Amino acid sequence: MQHDNKNFIIAIVLSMAIIFGWQYFYATPMQKKLEQQPPQQQTQVTGGQQQPGSSVPGSTEAQIVPRETAIAAGKRITIETPVIDGSINLIGAQFDDIRFKNYRETVDPKSPEIALLSPSGTPQGYFAEQGFVAATGTTANLPGPKTEWQAPADAVLAPGKPVTLTWDNGEGLVFTRTISVDEDYLFSIKQEVHNKTAEPISLFPYARIQRQGTPKVAGIYVLFEGLIGVLNGELDEIHYKDLKDETKKITKDGTGGWLGFTDKYWASALIPDQATGLAGTFQHITQGTSDVYQTDYLGKTAITIPAGGSAAYTDRLFAGAKVVQNINAIGEKYGVDRFDLMIDWGWFYFLTKPLFWLLEYIKGIVGNFGLAILIVTVIVKLLFFPLQNKSYESMSKMKKLQPEMEKIKQQNPDDRMKQQQEMMALYKREKVSPLSGCLPILIAIPVFFALYKVIYVTIEMRHAPFFGWIQDLSAPDPTSLFNLFGLLPFTPPHLLMVGVWPIIMGITMWLQMRLNPTPPDPIQAQLFNWMPLIFTFMLAAFPAGLVIYWAWNNFLSILQQSYIMRRQGVEVNFFGNIRDSLPFLKRKSSTG
Repeated sequence: MQHDNKNFIIAIVLSMAIIFGWQYFYATPMQKKLEQQPPQQQTQVTGGQQQPGSSVPGSTEAQIVPRETAIAAGKRITIETPVIDGSINLIGAQFDDIRFKNYRETVDPKSPEIALLSPSGTPQGYFAEQGFVAATGTTANLPGPKTEWQAPADAVLAPGKPVTLTWDNGEGLVFTRTISVDEDYLFSIKQEVHNKTAEPISLFPYARIQRQGTPKVAGIYVLFEGLIGVLNGELDEIHYKDLKDETKKITKDGTGGWLGFTDKYWASALIPDQATGLAGTFQHITQGTSDVYQTDYLGKTAITIPAGGSAAYTDRLFAGAKVVQNINAIGEKYGVDRFDLMIDWGWFYFLTKPLFWLLEYIKGIVGNFGLAILIVTVIVKLLFFPLQNKSYESMSKMKKLQPEMEKIKQQNPDDRMKQQQEMMALYKREKVSPLSGCLPILIAIPVFFALYKVIYVTIEMRHAPFFGWIQDLSAPDPTSLFNLFGLLPFTPPHLLMVGVWPIIMGITMWLQMRLNPTPPDPIQAQLFNWMPLIFTFMLAAFPAGLVIYWAWNNFLSILQQSYIMRRQGVEVNFFGNIRDSLPFLKRKSSTG
């Protein structure tokens, strides 16, 4: 019995620590701290020509201007798609103004649109550009970040309506860029060079995405945010802090692939021609007191434009929301190596991916992710029905043995060792396990982890409503017992934000445990009594979708276990078990 106690306590403590500790004491406070930080000040970046083998255009420092001011100051081409509002800067032909029509900063539909890309030299400057680098010995004037491109009057970039930009270097080279966009978040850029001189010229294609200032990240293990790419068949995930403090610059050779930046829900990625050999770079640049991060690639094979001829190079840019279906479609359509890894499915992707697809499929039928979670919980219960039945049957047998267990305690009131020996002999003789009650919880934990990953990482869950006050399944229940669920005009501290659904979860967990006989060992009994309360406070900081799953799972377990107990001829005595589990009620009953 002593050995079982030890294993039981270790299992419960480790499970609780792994699942809840980092979220409650680190992740949620860190997120709140990040939300309170003011925007960082960034620097403007301009560039010039570089030779192959070196990094693409460098940078200099300039004054910070508001985003709206920078956008209004320059000549631009409007982008109009079903999902994007924004524009392309004709200075440098930079993608530096991308906003999302379907995503807002909060659940309020009137809140501002999410802005991904912003002009250089603004707070949170973040932009992408393409171009050519001259081969060694070539002195041709090439377009750069300050080049002003020409576009048709009133041109608007839309799906099925590409826009062509032109620039003449005045020395016999004419550059054109034909930009097209699909109905989601993918841009295709065809760069063509017309050579009117008498000599051939060789150019190397390059592209870069630059992010000015260190972005705010959650900094938790369940989610990666930073520089990312697949260039040599392997996924590279580089944290901002590591690149800034240690590495400074990482170069990877490969063919095709992709590289860029990923946030929790949004991402940008350069997608070169998949047959192009290239050198990809992840780097940190210090500009005065600010930090600049850049991902770029430089082609290894020059494109030769013959005298009197032309040549072209096409690559792509993804700048959008990490919608699973869209990400997968891009990878499949263009043969982009492991582009699906843009979404952080984690080590247990074999659980998280199928669970996501099942949730999305059911949501497509019922129209609500919260209902989909409830239905998936039922499916999981059915899948594990035989195993859980065996556990509940064992617990029912334990219930039948309760009188004999009490008799053993009465016969050996002062000899704990003797009690444990006789209890173990009884368990062995009747073929029951005192730990059988833990099995349903242990079965639920892997599903809990997978569901947590899906709810926390996938954008499909962002701002997904349930019913009533739950308007975002990916956020904690916004109510709190300690201000009477909004009746009192104040917001309780973070530790006391215990909402309606966490309380429902705690009650259902406690009631489920009351179906089982009170453990004869005092340590186990106290753990069973305190566990629901601890879980209630811990889960209060988790996404509401998870809490709803756990509460619904508890309720289904109560029904399942009650049915099995009755089938085994065991009385379902909620109130008796509740009384026995509370020392003050038990004492009152015995004295009465």
